[in-house]
Amino acid sequence: MADDNVDAVNSSNVLDIYPLNHYYFGSKEALHCKEEILPDRIQRLKLNYNTHGIRTCVQAVLVVDLFKHPHLLLLQVRNSMFKLPGGRVRPGESDIECLRRKLSSKLSMSEDDSWEVGECLGMWWRPNFETPIYPFMPPDIKRPKECTKLFLVRLPESCKFIVPKNLKLLAVPLCQVHENFKTYGPIIAGVPQLLSKFSYNATDSV
Repeated sequence: MADDNVDAVNSSNVLDIYPLNHYYFGSKEALHCKEEILPDRIQRLKLNYNTHGIRTCVQAVLVVDLFKHPHLLLLQVRNSMFKLPGGRVRPGESDIECLRRKLSSKLSMSEDDSWEVGECLGMWWRPNFETPIYPFMPPDIKRPKECTKLFLVRLPESCKFIVPKNLKLLAVPLCQVHENFKTYGPIIAGVPQLLSKFSYNATDSV
């Protein structure tokens, strides 16, 4: 019985990843993106906090295989900023519902609830509006202003990614992302470490 439990745990830590050429990439109408300077963003966060309380965001970690190495799928905005697919959770909406909605709006042609959202890999906290974001809750903070949750999303063997014209979907090697805070920011740069408990099963099957 103990061996069976070990096998079950080990199997859950195996991540099946499929070659990038198994996926089709198309485009759709551009998605509206807020263009605002930092003071405007801080003011918007304050207004949202006064109305709804802590801001909760969810982001998806999607991995594919390229050149026999795991690659992370990232959205690029204005040829500069990189983001994990996701966004803000609406009042009354669950984390999973929000992530599926955001994945559909940014990576699909229509509303799609078949995204296989798995475990929460990590949580990041913003103690105050102006401060950086941390992978832990600072002990002296009682009312954080923002929480970002990263979820593993297991991709099927093949599917279509339909991306807004003003965004790019790029496959970036985990070795390039790892601790590259300057280019990708603290959350994305920390993803390879969050995935370190998984072994990758790269397959060419379709």
